[in-house]
Amino acid sequence: MPRRTLVEALHVAAGLAAAVAITWAAAWSYPLGWDVIWWCGAGAMVATLLMGIGPLRRAWSEDKAVR
Repeated sequence: MPRRTLVEALHVAAGLAAAVAITWAAAWSYPLGWDVIWWCGAGAMVATLLMGIGPLRRAWSEDKAVR
């Protein structure tokens, strides 16, 4: 995988890992709201993916232009 694309994919993966960790910690600390917290966390994960698509496509096109 080209360098720029790999860096952007790692940023998206790090964002997803952070969202999962924060969601898990919040759900663990407040068991009564477990289901609501996980739904909100899932929304944050989807938003992270959607926000990462543009930079990932840009990085991919820049990598293709360099080759």
